[in-house]
Amino acid sequence: MTLDELDEYGMVRMTDEEITGYLASQRVGVLGLPAEGAPSLRPMSFGFDGDARLYFLYVLGGESRKAELSTDAREARFLVYSAETPFNWRSVLLTGRMSEVPDGERAAAREALNDAWRPDVFERASAAEATQLYRFDIETRTGLKHLGLPPGFERQDDEA
Repeated sequence: MTLDELDEYGMVRMTDEEITGYLASQRVGVLGLPAEGAPSLRPMSFGFDGDARLYFLYVLGGESRKAELSTDAREARFLVYSAETPFNWRSVLLTGRMSEVPDGERAAAREALNDAWRPDVFERASAAEATQLYRFDIETRTGLKHLGLPPGFERQDDEA
């Protein structure tokens, strides 16, 4: 079944404004990086610049496979989603390029990451270990949502 065919069941595409608003309200998603064999999928907290860029803080520790894959990737994907109920959910899929944050952009990256959610273990590790800032330059974005009851369950005017 195609995405267009799901329209009749109440799923709709999000506008660019809705996608921007949704990304600004979220703090975690799943980063997909190309790897030999299967893609590498990592849950990540992120900061959003409000326009076309996400930021990530990597705790490097010794070697970092995630940093290596990010540096080598020509293209990556990032999925942000929420599912409150089976009838109320949103999903945004981004495609773009990963790169280390250049020195002149570090302050903006750290500001965007101020509200990023991080588990305590990563907070403690980032205070003790080397870190690196990465950015995800959004090239394409697709957002889908379903908000409300499915067809046939809506309240009818004569039921008021």
